[in-house]
Amino acid sequence: MLALSTQGLLPKVDYAIFADTGWEPRAVYSHLDRLERDIAGPAGIPILRVSSGNIRADALNPDRRFASMPLYVLNKDGKPGMTRRQCTGEYKIKPIKKKVREILGYPYPARIPKDVFAEQWVGISTDEFHRAKDADVKYMRNRHPLIDMGWSRSDCVRYLTSLGLADTPKSSCLGCPFHGNAQWRSIRDNSPKEWEDVVAFDAAIRKGNARANATGNRLLGEAFLHRSRVPLSEAPIDHVTASEWAAMQQELTADGPDLEEWEQGVVDGCSPWACRGETDQMQGDFGLAS
Repeated sequence: MLALSTQGLLPKVDYAIFADTGWEPRAVYSHLDRLERDIAGPAGIPILRVSSGNIRADALNPDRRFASMPLYVLNKDGKPGMTRRQCTGEYKIKPIKKKVREILGYPYPARIPKDVFAEQWVGISTDEFHRAKDADVKYMRNRHPLIDMGWSRSDCVRYLTSLGLADTPKSSCLGCPFHGNAQWRSIRDNSPKEWEDVVAFDAAIRKGNARANATGNRLLGEAFLHRSRVPLSEAPIDHVTASEWAAMQQELTADGPDLEEWEQGVVDGCSPWACRGETDQMQGDFGLAS
């Protein structure tokens, strides 16, 4: 959407907003720098980076309030469970709303007049039209330009490729429990230091987040990043699950990405208005405002 806007194929937006959890892959930060330098900057569109903190550091800090990640839990009786997912609201939606209020000139707790609002573009394609929803506040009005244009994910890939951006990475926390095996393999095989980081974090949150433990709300069981509920270093990430095969078959069309792209985990990602469960797919992580 940002590139379409800079090329005049969509109206020029006033801002692009990136919600940074503080724990993105290095490739995402590098890509963001490239967008600022080569795409947004020359067009005069500021990319605003907003944040509520570093999700990794917050989870391990007993003095820091922490909005829980959806960790896989093995209860003491052997039954599986999951912790609540609060991270999207805290680390993505909240800072975006705060910035939009500032842009409109009505920072919290100022009351925003009914006729004052930002139009926000959300990058959901026709493949996931069911995720196109209205904003939950009146001062933000969502639009979905890719759906309006009839663009599928394949159309987006072709367009990005034509601009030399075929290597555009998907945004998500390094240690997101919703990663599929393909994404875990990609981290392990292509970024050893980041793999070491997520393995260490997985071990560190075995008894839940530090704040809960410090306040006497200890986890009654053990928490894990991988759905197998074993330490990430031992998890069966080389196994290709039935859902992954199904996703691969859906992705491997004549116009879609090739097998190498799929195995690198490009179908994974995280977005404020398109967070997925274990079997869902997601779109990117930019909000565009005008």
